[in-house]
Amino acid sequence: MNKLPEATQNSPAPGHTISVVAERTGLSRDVLRVWERRYRAVEPLRTAGGQRLYSDDELRRFQLLAEATRHGRSIGSVAALSTGALAKLVDEDEAARPPQLAPTVPLQTAVHREVADLALTHALALDASSLDRELRRAIARYGVPMFLEDIVPALMHRIGDEWAAGRLAIPHEHLASSVVLGLLLEAVRAIPETPGALRLLVATPAGEQHVVGAALIAAAAALDGWSILFLGANVPAGDLVMAANGVSAVALSIVHAEDARDTVRELQAVRAALPLRTTLIAGGAGALRLDAELGLPGVSVCRDIAEARAVLARVARSEGAVGANTRR
Repeated sequence: MNKLPEATQNSPAPGHTISVVAERTGLSRDVLRVWERRYRAVEPLRTAGGQRLYSDDELRRFQLLAEATRHGRSIGSVAALSTGALAKLVDEDEAARPPQLAPTVPLQTAVHREVADLALTHALALDASSLDRELRRAIARYGVPMFLEDIVPALMHRIGDEWAAGRLAIPHEHLASSVVLGLLLEAVRAIPETPGALRLLVATPAGEQHVVGAALIAAAAALDGWSILFLGANVPAGDLVMAANGVSAVALSIVHAEDARDTVRELQAVRAALPLRTTLIAGGAGALRLDAELGLPGVSVCRDIAEARAVLARVARSEGAVGANTRR
């Protein structure tokens, strides 16, 4: 008969394999391993063969961590808390949430955030092949719409947080952005165009070098049946207008907008030169900030990819497009 190591035999009810913990928490085994290895959330015992065995207390701790991330906490901010402190925090978050919102926040959202954490681990290791493989696995597991609307934004947000905290350098950010951008543009090319589809021009305005957000919009719109004209980063207003001949909408991604007034002037120049029937969309953290501080009249400012898709769906309906916004 196989025996557990002495330390395991003397521990109170270890018993739970990683598969059981995954089933009872809704977290993937990959996420559990990252929480354990990178964040030291628990330290499970192991059998002589190396299999992890989790106690009831460790299972409970993972359940609390999953709940905390479901309420919007990052794993990095809660992993070091005691189990008692975690339970108190989760109770406080649950009590603070408006009742009408509680059923609409699935645990799966936390899982998508932690997929982003796992991808960030590969980026920090400068392991492009593992990062690419992890993101392709996420596409296969969760589907392209979820990848676009949840996983990539979560990953890019984490990269921004790590950058601000000084834990991430230029090579890490560039590698992650390069891999993500490659996958998004690959998705745009792989989606067949619908005959007679409406055209969407996607770019970033002059001065904006971060192009992943633009690629996200392009991939999401291609999924919805749009024909994509992707111009990339740092496109001046005059060139945007010249290329926009015949398009039904223009979507611009703005992340930083370091010179806010110059960026607003660029957007105003584009809006003034485009036909009134051509919808101008701006998305990204920079666009939201500009709209709040200076205002962007005539521009549909979108908080996320889902909102941009909704705007494009309205454009498609108004122009009587048959194929747009039908794919999921």
